[in-house]
Amino acid sequence: MSSLLESPSIIRCAGPQFSRRGFMQIGLTGFASLGLPGLMRLRAENALKPQSERTAVIMVWLPGGLSHVDSYDPKPDIGSEYRGPFKTISTKVPGTQFTELMPMQAKIADKFTVLRSMNQKAGGHPAGSMQMLSGDSDERDKPKPRLPDWMSVAHYLRSKNSKRANPLPNYIGVNPPLEYNGPAYLGDAYAPFGVSDDPNRPNFQVPNIGLSDDAEMKRLSDRVVLRKNLDKMERAFDREGELGALDEFESQAVTLLTNPQTRDAFDLSKEDARTRDRYGRNRWGQQLLLARRLVESGVEIVTSSLSGPLCGRVSNWDDHAVNHHQFEALRFRMPNYDRAVSALIEDIYARGLSKRVLIVVTGEFGRTPKISFDRSTGAGDASAPAGTLQPGRDHWPRAFSNIWAGGNIQTGGIIGATDKRGEDVIERPCGPGDFLATIYHHLGIDSSKVTINDFNGRPTPIVDHGKPIPELIA
Repeated sequence: MSSLLESPSIIRCAGPQFSRRGFMQIGLTGFASLGLPGLMRLRAENALKPQSERTAVIMVWLPGGLSHVDSYDPKPDIGSEYRGPFKTISTKVPGTQFTELMPMQAKIADKFTVLRSMNQKAGGHPAGSMQMLSGDSDERDKPKPRLPDWMSVAHYLRSKNSKRANPLPNYIGVNPPLEYNGPAYLGDAYAPFGVSDDPNRPNFQVPNIGLSDDAEMKRLSDRVVLRKNLDKMERAFDREGELGALDEFESQAVTLLTNPQTRDAFDLSKEDARTRDRYGRNRWGQQLLLARRLVESGVEIVTSSLSGPLCGRVSNWDDHAVNHHQFEALRFRMPNYDRAVSALIEDIYARGLSKRVLIVVTGEFGRTPKISFDRSTGAGDASAPAGTLQPGRDHWPRAFSNIWAGGNIQTGGIIGATDKRGEDVIERPCGPGDFLATIYHHLGIDSSKVTINDFNGRPTPIVDHGKPIPELIA
């Protein structure tokens, strides 16, 4: 065991180096309410690469799972028990077809790659999400994750060296997917800086970013002075070195509050009106526009969940017949999805980000190729009144699609294939480990070698099985 711990491939996770007690006893209720020093602890960068070469990932998450046979993997020649009402359309890539729900993405299909052969083993939302985001192979649903998700892991691993010059947090969630994932044993310091407000609101703002009021700046300065004076009294009793570490974390939090660069990065009013229109003047469009602004500003990990009212009555992509009329739900949500995702992909190429920034769009699984019918549980957007018989598709982890853009990969192709009904993968199967290893590879992390110690001190691989998908790596 000692040799393992001494190996350069083993990265030890000691957890938080100072306790909540150490922070709360400072007496700065203003800072305590921010929650930023803890969130940003050990935020740093790899000094070996200049900022212009630092790779980044934007993950667009579709909670509940997009029906692959109604989107990227249509099966127009199957029977009515399986086939939805949507026509297929040609794309920019000869021989590749999508459904008519995505005309804008079809026009730029040469700018991304569709992986049609993703599969995993868990049929529930919690376990399926944990398989895709953390590589947890347990097929049982759990109330909280056992393993940290890839976003927290990447944030942790990229914070092991010297401090970043960028005042922005390195991991930001714009309406982040938090329901079934998180940092687990890494601790809350590696959770995302979350943006929960709707970026499409006229008065959208991000709390604790870029103070502009002189009076507030003065009060903040006074609190810093007070904390330093209290620090002198406490330092004699500081046996764990908590306060020395806290100096650095509070300094980062103050920078986040006072540096105009932080406020500007979140300010969508600086975008041309036509650009905002192109993404869509709705929550999803502005979420993805904000994601693009953040990676341009140096943020390296951005996640954005496309959920809420734009999905339909139950606010997600879980298109059981009891939740939605499956096909009306897709008609309702897909124009906004198509517009926002196509604009994001076009932008990373137009703005010179396509080598540095990888975009991946996925959910935890697909939907059953065979259509089911059930009684609606309630009226609303894309759902008939309660008791109405309507169609749906259920959970389907055996085969589904996701899309990849940027990342300096070769685009305009299809990876893998499913059978004639879209039920099972028949060519180039890829699992969660391959999914995660591919993302880590883009971030410069060798997932075959890196482990992190869990709560019990056991070295735990960040990818237990799986390799980067060759067609998706530069």
